[in-house]
This record gives sequence, structure tokens and C-alpha cells, in this order.
Amino acid sequence: MSDDFESTAPSPDAAERNLRILEALLFASAEPLSAGELAPHLGEGVDVEGLLALLAERYAGRGVHLVRRADKWAFRTAEDLSFLLRRETTDNKPLSRAALETLSIIAYHQPATRSEVEEVRGVATGKGTLDLLMEAGWVRMRGRRRTPGRPVTYGTTEAFLDHFGLESLADLPGLEELKGAGLLSGRLPPNMQIPLPFDGPLRDDEDPLDPDDIEGQDEEQ
Repeated sequence: MSDDFESTAPSPDAAERNLRILEALLFASAEPLSAGELAPHLGEGVDVEGLLALLAERYAGRGVHLVRRADKWAFRTAEDLSFLLRRETTDNKPLSRAALETLSIIAYHQPATRSEVEEVRGVATGKGTLDLLMEAGWVRMRGRRRTPGRPVTYGTTEAFLDHFGLESLADLPGLEELKGAGLLSGRLPPNMQIPLPFDGPLRDDEDPLDPDDIEGQDEEQ
């Protein structure tokens, strides 16, 4: 092994210090953090993703786990111990059946407009239902569909992934699991198929949101 390689390789002490820094930052943060957000706190050229994977491995058997949510990381209670905190995290007001169905459909069909959600559910979806899901931080406005009326398109958020313990949309449960959990009712079409959800940048059939939309004053067609 050359002297040049040895001089650039991080020392064990430096690696351990960086692991401790990552650990402290993630514990102190109320929200999941990405490797890019963590990198400025570490030395130049540090393999942040590699250190995060190592830290997750170290916590694998503990009461809290380091988990990935989309492209961000956070400490969360171990799955088998989550019942201990269930009393503390119970929502004051459970979501209605309409809200749960709307959330499920948006998650699987995103980007989806209100009329597209209504088409799948077979009943009208009140604007208040979408407002409730956006207030919870689980649904966001993505853009506007390039169709007459330019209706708003909706998608899920990183907070949605975090709340439901998903690393990515690929981890969403199947249709039968959703029905078994009571998230979908018998009103849905029996031949309903679950598509591949899209959570990337705006698609070709979407325009950016209008300034009024960003200020929360949208009027969906």
C-alpha cells in the first residue's frame, strides 16, 4: 500500500469522531436529515453515506434504529418497541374514512388531481379533506395538470414516509393489505389496480404551481 494512500485514508479516531458528530446531529434534529445537510459538519471528502450505513448497523439491535426516509435519515423507535410510545403518539383526532381513502389513493396514484381521486373512490372528495391531509403534512401540491382548467396535482411528502415507517414509495403495502387494514373500503372498484406511484420532479403533463398556490390560496378546478 502506497504512502500517498495511507496519508489520505481517514484515521480510526477521525472516523469515530465523525460518527459521533452524525449521531449528535441526528438525535438533536426534529426532522430527518440528508447526507448533504450533514456533510458540512464533517471533514472534507468524508463518505457520509458510508458512515450513515455504519451508524445504522451499530444501532440495529438497540431500542432506537437509524432509518432511511427517502434520501434522509432519522432515529426512530425500534419497530418491535413502538407499542411503548403508541399512547404518546396517538392523534387527537383520527382521520376520517374519506381522508384515509384519499390519502391512500394519492399515495399510489400520484401525481393525482382531486377529480382523479374522486374517479377512483366513486364519490366526491371535499376540499376540506385535502386541506386536512396537507395540514397533517402528509400531502402536498405538486403542480398543475396540463389539461383544461389546470387542476392541481397532489403527492405525498417525506413526512408521510416518516410517519408510516417507509423508506420509499416502493415500500407501500399491496392492495389486499390496505383493505385488511381498513384503509380502503368496498366502495372502490373491484378491478382497481395499483399503479407505480411517481414522486420525482414534475412530469411532462405538469406545470409548476402558480404563485398563489405556493401561498396556500389555490382554487382547484
